[in-house]
Amino acid sequence: MTPKTTIFRGFSPKTASGVFIAPGAQIIGMVELDKNVSVWHNAVLRGDAAHITIGENSNIQDNSVLHCDKKMDLTIGKNVTVGHSATLHSCAIGDGCLIGMGAILLNKVKIGKNCLIAAGTLLTQNTVIPANSMVMGSPGKVTRTLTEEEIRTIQSNAKSYVELAQEYLHL
Repeated sequence: MTPKTTIFRGFSPKTASGVFIAPGAQIIGMVELDKNVSVWHNAVLRGDAAHITIGENSNIQDNSVLHCDKKMDLTIGKNVTVGHSATLHSCAIGDGCLIGMGAILLNKVKIGKNCLIAAGTLLTQNTVIPANSMVMGSPGKVTRTLTEEEIRTIQSNAKSYVELAQEYLHL
């Protein structure tokens, strides 16, 4: 199975240098992937209703789904990790965040920089999360402020995915 990019309504996905799109991933329409972004196996980025923009060095892991409502963009900052099977819908994620496996972020959610959204967390429409927060639950609540060490670990995780993607590009 090969990765697939699809032109939709005249919009073609845009990719910068160093981008890795794994086999089975689907990138559709108004999607822009900045330098060193990786999109892993069977992830779906559906820019058929609004723009999806993924910042430099970010990674979208296996089976994640990113989609938008009409005129409601989805933006992900730099150095962000989106864990396996996460669902993101018309939301904004700041730089340096980790979105845990199976997390669900609904329309107009805004995440500040350097946040950790725990696995399985549900963030309902219009939720705003301040920078440096640990968020857990359904619905998600801020449980505490992240330590500097935790923030460094999140940044290290994003960096490791850039390195892994580069290995895949050279297979």
